[in-house]
Amino acid sequence: MEISEPRLRADACRNRRRILAAAVDALVEHGADVPLDEIARRAGVGNATLYRRFPDRRDLIRHVCLDVMTALAEEAEQAKAEEPDAFMALRRFAHRAVDRRVGAIFPLLTDDMTDDDEFAMARDRLMRGLDTMMFEALESGLIRPDVALGDLMVALTQLTRPLPGSSCVNFESFAHRHLELLLDGMRAPQRSELPGPAFTLAELHRACGHHTD
Repeated sequence: MEISEPRLRADACRNRRRILAAAVDALVEHGADVPLDEIARRAGVGNATLYRRFPDRRDLIRHVCLDVMTALAEEAEQAKAEEPDAFMALRRFAHRAVDRRVGAIFPLLTDDMTDDDEFAMARDRLMRGLDTMMFEALESGLIRPDVALGDLMVALTQLTRPLPGSSCVNFESFAHRHLELLLDGMRAPQRSELPGPAFTLAELHRACGHHTD
């Protein structure tokens, strides 16, 4: 019995990771109304296993969003620690965000999800890392002074939002390619005048109808 319990815990962790990964793919392709049976099938687990881990659709989507946000916070911290300058750290993070397909996942968030303590901690951790990288990139003159973090997050959301239909092959490669075009446009010195002021994260939240602390 003492031998089997750790194995069961490891199996449960693996099943959870497989379900969350399958849920991301299914949610990106089909949206929030994808049948949970389809997610279980993709994960290679039975329906009972999925419902044991995630009792309903809202709970599963909440954990998917939380998992992505936590992973992105870790990506931001690692990029800042390992890259030679703040612009390269932002660039690395942005490509990881494309890989996580934030444009398809984050719109699934609802106010009651984002208001809980676990989400608030993950969100604040992520924003602290990104704010620091953006501030250091601006202070060192690596990016043009008329952009802000909200501009980058809007662009990432748009770049990673799935195109209508499901026939676009290698969509991720297009997103990474266009992200490089965006990042080149953020570099200093600026070569054009942008309309309007820099789009801060607080303004992004207000524009999307979310409150800010």
